[in-house]
Amino acid sequence: MTHVNDPAVIDRLMRTKGRWAIVGLSTNEWRSAFEVALYIRDTMGMEIVPINQKGEDVHGETGYKFLADVPLEQPIDVVDCFVNSSRVGGVVDEAIAVGAKAVWLQLGVIDEDAAERAKKAGLDVVMNACPAQMGWRSDN
Repeated sequence: MTHVNDPAVIDRLMRTKGRWAIVGLSTNEWRSAFEVALYIRDTMGMEIVPINQKGEDVHGETGYKFLADVPLEQPIDVVDCFVNSSRVGGVVDEAIAVGAKAVWLQLGVIDEDAAERAKKAGLDVVMNACPAQMGWRSDN
């Protein structure tokens, strides 16, 4: 079954303040995650948690290697995936395991099976979309 994004889910995720774990966010300024993370934090008003292979801090925020490394007292609302489609299934499975409420697969990141697993586990799913390109403004 082909996933279709629900505009109401997108709107709710973008408007409801929460903690977004951004998988693939590193200090590499040339990667789209670097700028999109700033948009999510500074324009949308979300807390961000960098998740990257080195566990490095980004934009002054504490970084972690894995979603499971994020302290339990800091629950994750949305897992924003800036990883290759061939790797995103594992990230979605981690998101389910840590109790995230939603997964957001960025532009070009598509995995129908992973989206279906997330939905069956009760997570909201957005796929092949970027919040920075949605035209959202805090004064809407």
